[in-house]
Amino acid sequence: NFLVITYRELRLLEIEVLRAMNKSGQGFLDVREIIWLDVDMMAGIEYEEFPARIAEVAMWLIDHQMNMAISNEFGQYFVRLPLKKAARIIHGNALQTDWEGVVSKDELSFILGNPPFIGKQLQKPYQKEDMLKVFGDIKGYGTLDYVCAWYVKAAQFIQNTKITTAFVSTSSITQGEQVGLLWNILFNQYGIKIHFAHQTFKWGNEAKGNAGVHVVIIGFGAYNINNKIIFEYEDVKAEPHFKKVTNINPYLFEGKDIFLPVRDIPICKVPQMFKGSQPTDGGNLLFDEAEYVEFIKLEPKSKKFIKPFISADEFINGETRYCLWLKDAEPSELKSMPLVLKRLEEVKKMRLASPKAATRKWADKPMLFTENRQPQDNYILVPSHSSENRKYIPFAFLNPNFVLNNSSFSIPSANLFHFGILTSQMHIIWVKFTCGRLESRFRYSNTIVYNNFPWPQDVTAKQTKAIETAAQKVLDARSEFPTNSLADLYDPLSTPPALSKAHQELDKAVDLAYRSQVFLSDANRMIYLFELYEKYTADLFTVEKIKKVKKGR
Repeated sequence: NFLVITYRELRLLEIEVLRAMNKSGQGFLDVREIIWLDVDMMAGIEYEEFPARIAEVAMWLIDHQMNMAISNEFGQYFVRLPLKKAARIIHGNALQTDWEGVVSKDELSFILGNPPFIGKQLQKPYQKEDMLKVFGDIKGYGTLDYVCAWYVKAAQFIQNTKITTAFVSTSSITQGEQVGLLWNILFNQYGIKIHFAHQTFKWGNEAKGNAGVHVVIIGFGAYNINNKIIFEYEDVKAEPHFKKVTNINPYLFEGKDIFLPVRDIPICKVPQMFKGSQPTDGGNLLFDEAEYVEFIKLEPKSKKFIKPFISADEFINGETRYCLWLKDAEPSELKSMPLVLKRLEEVKKMRLASPKAATRKWADKPMLFTENRQPQDNYILVPSHSSENRKYIPFAFLNPNFVLNNSSFSIPSANLFHFGILTSQMHIIWVKFTCGRLESRFRYSNTIVYNNFPWPQDVTAKQTKAIETAAQKVLDARSEFPTNSLADLYDPLSTPPALSKAHQELDKAVDLAYRSQVFLSDANRMIYLFELYEKYTADLFTVEKIKKVKKGR
């Protein structure tokens, strides 16, 4: 279908050229002598045999339709009969096929396509073999989406040519940890430059039951051009507007070619962020609201050992689960609670049956979570997943009595200043462009998003106070609606005006901590943040040389 539509659009452009050449209206002596495009100029590789054969016929049909359009435009009957030429459609695996065996590089101007959207966890064995064939001994490629193999194979193929390539791809290749690996290979190993790019938008077709996916379109070559174009979208369903830029980075906005690496600690002096605790219990240490009420009726001694258990989803939607938190329980206390012991026996069975050796080792400690990262003091909760439709990610302060699930992150020892920066538009824009995605939802990470985030530099006491005051107003505005979930409060259609106003004041205070000039757009913010990031990390790995002291004679 891509090939058919491309050929149709090229033929329509050709008609426009011929129309411009024929402004005098005198007509051409023989229009067939000046028609340049033909079906044999198109080539394709299709994995399924039936669509491959359909494509061959479809190319002839669209060619005939365009020939009829030529006939109507210039009053000369134009057909290509008998059929002497055909598109070169190959039935095969594009990642295993030698592309130059399909079409010579000398003949080729453009490569385009819509490679399969398959994440690393959904790849079948033969697809993993395809990845191996393309990436070879490159470390870490197993974390990449299947579509990345087309980018690398195309980059290998177009070396020392002026061939331009463009693929429709899942937006995941421009987000999160994939950026640092894929685009590092493309830019540094193959000299690729992005020529144009459509930022993330929702793409679907008119088929019944079709589910739209969030995609990007990236055009690139193994050579540079001066005028590059970014197609920007106000939201994923909007129409694009474009702007000319001097460079497009792998996050698909204007700026230098920077890759955010996975970092264990933040680049700025701020509290560390940790993943929540993981029970690995088969659900035996957990309760929903009804189970909790019933359990403490039957086992009243257990109440002191049951705590709220918070995951990202429950936190945002105002729901609560509970967990047995037995870290400080004495053996005699455990023995006095038969229903608790019964649950611990089930945890032990579950862990012993695990195929993972690390899990089996925890079978003799069924009362403990396999991963305990619970903060000892108040902390900021950061949901690992949040809807892309919200203008702000709803962070919150919690006390250590709330046990945090591994689907969220905590920032222990954080204060109102940290909360204010993270809750601001400045940080949310950083998240939008750098985080991974789950479907279309933001997938926050400590190693990519938080640890690479450039906090404002040289913040004054006055600026700090302004941010803290504005951050408290956000919390106060939330507290005016105690029966509403954060999902309700941050729904774009139901956000209370008082909360919106508080966030706007916070955004202004945070912006002024970064610079005095107004940020005119999201892209403007990102350009500034990446310049600041580059400044912070320029000497991060520079080791100061120790000067040798000359010995006296």
